[in-house]
Amino acid sequence: RIEQVLGAGGFGTTYLARDTHLDKQVAIKEYFPCDIAMRAAEGTVQPATSQQEDDYKWGLDRFLLEARTLAKFSHPNIVRVVRYFEANGTAYMVMDYERGEPLKNLLIVNPRLPEAQLRRLAGPLLDGLRAVHAAGFLHRDIKPDNIFVRSDGTPVLIDFGSARHALGGETRALTAILTPGYAPLEQYSSDGRQGAWTDLYALGGVFYRCVTGTPPPDAVARMRSDTLPDGLAKAASAYSAHFLRAIAWALTLDEKKRPHNVDAWRTALLAAGAASAERTLRAAPTAAPPLRLAATPQRRSWLPLATALVVVFVVGALALGMKQHARQADAAQHDTGRLQRDVMLQFRAADTNRDGYLSAEEMHLFPFLAKEFERIDVDGDGRISPAEFQRARSIQLERRVAKRAE
Repeated sequence: RIEQVLGAGGFGTTYLARDTHLDKQVAIKEYFPCDIAMRAAEGTVQPATSQQEDDYKWGLDRFLLEARTLAKFSHPNIVRVVRYFEANGTAYMVMDYERGEPLKNLLIVNPRLPEAQLRRLAGPLLDGLRAVHAAGFLHRDIKPDNIFVRSDGTPVLIDFGSARHALGGETRALTAILTPGYAPLEQYSSDGRQGAWTDLYALGGVFYRCVTGTPPPDAVARMRSDTLPDGLAKAASAYSAHFLRAIAWALTLDEKKRPHNVDAWRTALLAAGAASAERTLRAAPTAAPPLRLAATPQRRSWLPLATALVVVFVVGALALGMKQHARQADAAQHDTGRLQRDVMLQFRAADTNRDGYLSAEEMHLFPFLAKEFERIDVDGDGRISPAEFQRARSIQLERRVAKRAE
């Protein structure tokens, strides 16, 4: 029995539900790649256009493969899938419901966490990540939002979206989702070489956020002007030098110079002994020695890519009607009401500063709408109101339906 929506992302919606057989709460995640899918009036999920059927099916297959793989895990620091099933043209994962809150929420209250607390988080997180990599998966979207901290302080890696599944290095349009600051350069390219080092970059970004109080700079922006060493240097008075150097190592732009497995980075990050008592960095280069890449041919090869990149975001949230309409006559009215609720859920998910409006930066979560920001901003106040967003999203969905009917 569905109780409420817990969250929504570009590839699915997560619900809080109650297992009536076991009489306990569970979390259910639905595969719904909102940028290429739509929900029909009867509640089934289907590709938005015939041209997107292959990508939709590919993502659905990966979602199920991921569910089968995660169901094999019984690791205290990986979200546990207890079962999965297909229905309504899509698929669902049923997971343990954990009590606690995302690391992102903790950082709102305390922007900088003490090193001792970060060490307690690091060990279990690395244990879980090592198990994920050993199974042939990459998370590819590690960030404070996707690290859940239980009530007892232990962390859990969550949100293993099927679009972030990586076996054999296959890359499709559906996988082009990333979070600036936490995504390394190789994730911006369709032929980027990804591996354990990709997740370690993201986790390094999480720890950068925890020691500096600010998100890590975007990898592409760092190609032009790298402010990351300065950020770490400012944290020198509160954190040991070796701890900051390990963070810098994970955040090296060149993937060949990053740690290539969890154990290597664990040794550097959690090094014990006298080094752990240090509280100063002797110089900025010492804080982050790998970050100053020389102007080599390899670095120059990234510059054309950096100028051509368009960060693709998809943030979507469409609520699942778990029961079909009791009466056909109510279908249209029910569908309209659900669409309005879904659009407002998307709006709230994108409104990260909770001011009730979407800035140009927040609108980039909707790449197609972002291109028409000025047109959507009818009153010209430089921000998108809920009404303006609702109108634009409705027009976009109408276009999808019309295109599908062609």
